[in-house]
Amino acid sequence: MEIIKGNDRFYIMDNEHEVGAVELSSAGDSLIIIASTHVDDAYKGQGLATQLIERVVEDARATGKKIIPLCSFAVSEFERKPEYRDTLNNA
Repeated sequence: MEIIKGNDRFYIMDNEHEVGAVELSSAGDSLIIIASTHVDDAYKGQGLATQLIERVVEDARATGKKIIPLCSFAVSEFERKPEYRDTLNNA
């Protein structure tokens, strides 16, 4: 399985089937909003949603952007992982 960066999203493909995605939007040039995270029911419990959020965090660091987590899963990931807080928008 591979995480692919698309327009305003990252998604995971298993062969030719999309099995999960994190949907993003921009707020200006410096902010990324995590709007939703979802994984196909057949693939739940494999840590795929966590991998998607991790990929968003890596991308934010690489581009110097901050993140506003709006979906409940992203909020919980930022609460559980203090190592992500450098990318959190504190405004």
